[in-house]
Amino acid sequence: MAKTVIEKTSMPPLTGKALLQKVKALGNLPRREAARQCGYYTQTKENQTRANMTEFYDALLAAKGIALDPGRTKDGRGREASFRACVHKNGSLVIGANYTESMGLEAGDQFEIRLGSKHIHLIQVGEKSEEDLLDEE
Repeated sequence: MAKTVIEKTSMPPLTGKALLQKVKALGNLPRREAARQCGYYTQTKENQTRANMTEFYDALLAAKGIALDPGRTKDGRGREASFRACVHKNGSLVIGANYTESMGLEAGDQFEIRLGSKHIHLIQVGEKSEEDLLDEE
């Protein structure tokens, strides 16, 4: 059985908003044809056109802002920060290490807690808050 060699296309496939607009315009076509028209295809040595459906679907999900591997970080370890926290039974509110690292915080940093109607603001002691900056203007 002869092995099929697939050559990549010269035109780069559509991505982002351009991809979403094109797919919407091609709504009445079959999925494989829509993938081909958006640039997600390859040519074989026998000059056959094959739609790359996996790449097409991955690009569609990325264009819609849907994470393909939720819960994975760039280095492949642990979880990504969800920017949510829970109050424990003892009343403690714990902020995880991934948040403190992304903010550049160190052990011993102090915060002022300001309560809003549906939120909590943590303002680092020694920094000016948004309200303080607005008051100065």
